[in-house]
Amino acid sequence: MKRKYIIRKTVFFLIMPMLVMDYSMLGQTIKPDSAQIILKAAVTDAQSSNRNVFLIFHATWCKWCKRLEAALNDPEIKTLIDKNYVVVMLDVQERGDKIQTHENPGGQKLLSDFGGNNAGLPFVVFLNRKGKMIANSNVMPKKQNIGYPGSKEEIATFTKLLKKTAPHLIGKQGDVIQKYFELHAPK
Repeated sequence: MKRKYIIRKTVFFLIMPMLVMDYSMLGQTIKPDSAQIILKAAVTDAQSSNRNVFLIFHATWCKWCKRLEAALNDPEIKTLIDKNYVVVMLDVQERGDKIQTHENPGGQKLLSDFGGNNAGLPFVVFLNRKGKMIANSNVMPKKQNIGYPGSKEEIATFTKLLKKTAPHLIGKQGDVIQKYFELHAPK
C-alpha cells in the first residue's frame, strides 16, 4: 500500500509542473515565422519538386484575399495549382492586435521589394526555383494589381499569368482555372 502511495505521489510531482507550465503558456502570444524563413523554405521545396513559387500577400481582414484562398483550395483547381506551384501566403498590413499574432515579420519589405507596396491586397508574385521573380500581379492597365480576378479582363489576364509561370500547366488546364473564376465572379 505504501508503495502505491509513493508511486502516485511521484507521478503527481512529475506531471503537475508540466500541467502548470502548459496553462501558463496559454497567455503567451506565438509569433508568426518571418517572411524570409517562409520564402526560403518555399524556394527549397520548389527546387526539389520542380515547381515555381506562387507567393500571395494577404491579410485577415481582406475579403478578396479570402476569396482567392478559397479558389486556390477548391478541389477543381487545387490539383492543378499544387502540381505547378509551392503556394505560400504571407500576412501583411494587419491591424490592431493581429499585427503581433498574424503578420509575418519582414513581409511588408518583401511586398515592397516585389513591387506591391501600393498595389492593394491580395498581391501575387511568381518566383522561379531560384527565388527570382518571374512576374507579379501588377499586369492590368497602368500596371495595376489584379487582386482577386473578378472581372472578365482580370480573369483573362490572371489565366495568362498562370500559363506564363506554371511549369506543368498544359493544354486546356489553364481553361479549367479560367472557367472556375468566371463561374465564381462577383455579381
